[in-house]
Amino acid sequence: MEVLLGKPPRMVRDATRIARSTPELDLTSTDLRDLAYAVLRHPTVASKRFLITIADRTVGGLTHRDQMVGPWQVPVADVAVTLSDLVGFTGQAMSSGERTPIASVDGPASGRMAVGEAITNLIAAPVTALDGVKLSCNWMAACGRDGEDAALFDTVHAVAMELCPALGISVPVGKDSLSMSTRWTDGADAREVRSPVSLVVTAFASLPDVRGTQTPQLHPGAGTELLLVDLGAGNTRLGGSIAAQVQDEYGGTPADLVDPAHLLGLVDLLARLRQNDLVSAYHDRSDGGLWATITEMAIAGGCGVSVDVPSVPALFAEELGAILEVPTGRRAEVEAALRDSGLAELAHFIGHPTVAPNVEVTIDGAPALSEPTVALAQAWDEVSWRISALRDNPACAEQEHAEVGTERGGLVVRPSFDPTDDIAAPYLNVGAKPRVAILREQGVNSHVETAFAFHRAGFEAIDVHMTDLQAGRHDLTDVAGLVACGGFSYGDTLGAGEGWARSVLFNDGLRETFAAFFGRPDTFGLGICNGCQMFAALADLIPGAHAWPRFTRNLSEQYEARLGQVEVLDSPSIFFSGMAGSRLPIAVAHGEGRADFSVRGDLETVERAMRFVDSTGAPATTYPVNPNGSPDGLTAVTTPDGRFTAMMPHPERVQRNIQLSWTDAPAADPSPWLRMFRNARVHVS
Repeated sequence: MEVLLGKPPRMVRDATRIARSTPELDLTSTDLRDLAYAVLRHPTVASKRFLITIADRTVGGLTHRDQMVGPWQVPVADVAVTLSDLVGFTGQAMSSGERTPIASVDGPASGRMAVGEAITNLIAAPVTALDGVKLSCNWMAACGRDGEDAALFDTVHAVAMELCPALGISVPVGKDSLSMSTRWTDGADAREVRSPVSLVVTAFASLPDVRGTQTPQLHPGAGTELLLVDLGAGNTRLGGSIAAQVQDEYGGTPADLVDPAHLLGLVDLLARLRQNDLVSAYHDRSDGGLWATITEMAIAGGCGVSVDVPSVPALFAEELGAILEVPTGRRAEVEAALRDSGLAELAHFIGHPTVAPNVEVTIDGAPALSEPTVALAQAWDEVSWRISALRDNPACAEQEHAEVGTERGGLVVRPSFDPTDDIAAPYLNVGAKPRVAILREQGVNSHVETAFAFHRAGFEAIDVHMTDLQAGRHDLTDVAGLVACGGFSYGDTLGAGEGWARSVLFNDGLRETFAAFFGRPDTFGLGICNGCQMFAALADLIPGAHAWPRFTRNLSEQYEARLGQVEVLDSPSIFFSGMAGSRLPIAVAHGEGRADFSVRGDLETVERAMRFVDSTGAPATTYPVNPNGSPDGLTAVTTPDGRFTAMMPHPERVQRNIQLSWTDAPAADPSPWLRMFRNARVHVS
C-alpha cells in the first residue's frame, strides 16, 4: 500500500464506548387489538405500493420476481429475481436487510441482524448454499460524536471479522457515509440530529434455475400448515421493534443473531424442502414480527390464518426467522428435514391458512385476536393510500384503497386457445424468413425483447433506428412488418410517442417513407406503449385508422407499472387471430395510455382489439383494474383489415410464463402472449 499511496500520516481516533440501555417493554396492560393495527399502519411495516407501482419493473423482459405477489398483486415479496437471458432459467437473486433502530443501543447487534435479514430474504429464492452469496455493505455513522466511532468499529468488527467468516460470505463491495449528523441553531438553542450506526446490506447470488422461488402467498384449502423456524431460539426481545416504536418507547434489549449455524441450517432446510416439493409459501420474520408476517401472507393469499403463539411478545418480537407453508399430510418428511438441518428444536407448527378470510390468534390456547383480513389489509394499506391521495388523482387513490384486501380484482389466466400450440411451426424452416423492422428512437428500451419475440415466431428481426431512416440507410421497402417499440422516446419530454410521431410528420421524406409502407397491401405493423401512441399520432397515414384516438395522460396522473388483466376482443387484428375471449394478465408500463376521443377518433366505430377487464370479465371502469382511465377499458385498437394494431400493454415482456409476476400456468411453458407473434408469422405465410 505504501508503493501505491506513499506514506500519508496515520489517522488516530480516540474512541470511547458508551453503554446504552432502555427499560424493557411491558405489554401486559396493552390493548392487543390497538397494538396490532398500529403496527400494521407504521410506515416501516405498511404497504409500499405507492412507490412500487410508479416504477417500470418489467422493462427488458428479464424480471422473474418483482415485489408484487399473487393474483391480487400484493407488494410483499422477500427477494428480487432476474433472468440471465430470454431463453433459459438461470438468473440472479437480490435482497436487502437493515435494522438501524437497534443500533441506537447496540451497534454490533444491528449489524448482525442486517446481515441476517438480508439472508432470510434472499433464500426465498432457490439459494442452496451461502458460499456463492456476495454482500454489499452501505455504512453510515456520525463519526466524531461521543461513542459513535467505537460503535462503528465494533459493528464492522462483528460483521466483517466474526459473522461473515462464520457464514462463509464475502463482502467485495460497499460504501460509507461517515458524517451523518447535522447541527443548527434555533434562536439561542443549539440543536443536533445524528444517525445511529446504520448498515444496509444488499445480498446477491447467482441461480442455476430461478424456478422454485417462493412467495408469501398462502394456498387455503390445499391441506397445508404453517411452520415457524425461530432463529431467535425462543427469545422475544422487543428493543427497537415496531411494537415499541408505536408506543413511543425503545423497548429494552433488542433482537440479535443468536448463532450463525442456525442461519446456515435454515438455508439447508429450504434446499431439502424444495428438493422434495415440501414448501409452497415462505416469508421472513422481520419488521412487525410474527404478526406482520402472518398478516401479509394472509393478504397475499386472499385468505385467513389461524395461529397459536406462547405470548404477546412472541407475536411482535422481531427476532430472525421465517414462516413456511408445508403440506399437512407430509409432516413426517418435514420433521426429518428439520432434524437433518439441525433446526428441530427451533421449529414449531403454529397454525394453518383458512379459506375464511379472518386472522385468528390464540395465545397459549386462549383466544386473543380475531380480525377480518380485509380490515387488516385496509390498515396495512393506509400509508400508501394517503400518500397516493396527496400525490396523484385522489379519486383514483380512493378507488384503489377500497379494493385492497377484498376478493375482487384478482388476476385470472383463461386463454381461449392452447398456448403450447406453435401454430407457426410449419413455416419456421420454409424458405427465407420474412423480415420485420424493430423500430426504435432515442429512449426506447423494449427493442431487444420485442425482436426476440418475433425471432421466436420465425421472423428475421432487423434493428432499425430512426436515424437509419433519416439518413437513408433504410427505407422500409424490404420488410414485411414494422414494430414501434415501447420505452421513453425522447425521455417522454415531447409527449411520449407524440414527439416520435412528429419526427415523421414534420419530415417530408420520412412522411413519404411511412405512408408508402402503410399503403402497401402486403405489410403489417404493431405499435406497443410509446409505439402505440406514435402509431395513433400517425393515424392519418395508416389506411383505416381514422377512428383511432389519441393516447394521453393517465387519469391517475401517474406512471402506471402493473400486471393488468385484459380480455382479447373479437377483432380483425392479425395479431389476435384465434385469441378472442381470452382473459389474461399482461405487463402494463405507461404514463400516457388513456384513449382520448375528445380531439380525434370515434369510440363508436373504432375497431377494438383488447380491453382491461375486472375479475368477472366486465369492462374495467375503475382504478387500478383500468390503470389509465380509458373508456370501456379500451387498450388496443386495430384497422378494419387487421394489418395494423396499436396497443398499450407489453406482450413482448411476458412472452414466457417465467416472466409473469403471477400466473398459475407452468413456468416452463410459453405464455399465451407468444401467440400474437406467431399469428403474425402465419399471416405473412
